[in-house]
Amino acid sequence: MHINRYGFREQPFQMTPDARLFFASSVHSRAYAHLTYGLAQREGFVVVTGEVGAGKTTLVERLCATLDPDGFAVARIATTQVSGDDVVRLVADAFGASSEGSKAAVLMSIAAMLRNAAKRHLLIVDEAQGLPLQALEELRMLSNVTDGGQAPLQTVLLGQPQLRRMLASPDLDQLRQRVLASYHLGGLSREETHAYVEHRLRAVGWEGCPSWEGPALDLVHQYSGGIPRRINRLCSRVLLAGALEGTDELTGPMVEATALELEDDLSGGAPVFASTASLPMEASLDRLTDRVEALERLTARRERIFDRMSELFSDGARAHR
Repeated sequence: MHINRYGFREQPFQMTPDARLFFASSVHSRAYAHLTYGLAQREGFVVVTGEVGAGKTTLVERLCATLDPDGFAVARIATTQVSGDDVVRLVADAFGASSEGSKAAVLMSIAAMLRNAAKRHLLIVDEAQGLPLQALEELRMLSNVTDGGQAPLQTVLLGQPQLRRMLASPDLDQLRQRVLASYHLGGLSREETHAYVEHRLRAVGWEGCPSWEGPALDLVHQYSGGIPRRINRLCSRVLLAGALEGTDELTGPMVEATALELEDDLSGGAPVFASTASLPMEASLDRLTDRVEALERLTARRERIFDRMSELFSDGARAHR
């Protein structure tokens, strides 16, 4: 709906990672530099961690888009709740080697494929924090394959923050020694959140309509923590609300009401005041007052949206007749 209302070519805040919409924030630029540095070493592991939605997959999508397909064979593993033996078979399947027979036979098939191919092989393992230690150790063993003194396989491990704790385990000391570059993706700053939102909008044809109040974008940062996927989810809903209300100006109260609506949707109706329990009494009362006022605005906005949707339905029904 908001595509038509505001004249966008496509959705500016889609949830699916898209390398075309990559935003070179300070944290993502540094993470990308670590990826390219690790790749230039032609061996070992590169590790990128971050919260869910921090942009790890988009970062790797951008990297892969720059790789020469004649020089690289790229394979990805997204299913990580598997045993060590199964991860070996997944690697074989991903690169087109035989995964039939015993584990030893599969390992020999992978080694032969790596040594006989003219390309470098890049394995990307997403959600790597879900792998058991045995599976990570199997990946380390694959990194031992060499051809003429060169390592034909490199591995990028993408994962949530707990992956860093896993790699600190004494049982993974040998794998840790093969990590050539590691970076943790944090959230965007307030200023970068403003720039990110405008970047995504301009990429789909935005020319200033709808306009965003400065305080509105400040609240986008506050409620999203600067995590790109959370920004996308919130801004998409704010645009929908703006389209339904027929407004060309997106305000702070609108962002706040939408954020509370999302919080209510995703918490299953859990109390929204729970976060005030540990605050001093005066601060708790102030926070509760703010939230009550925000909820009142949310209720009023929902009523306006309901009225608008009823009008649209009535207009459509009359046109159909």
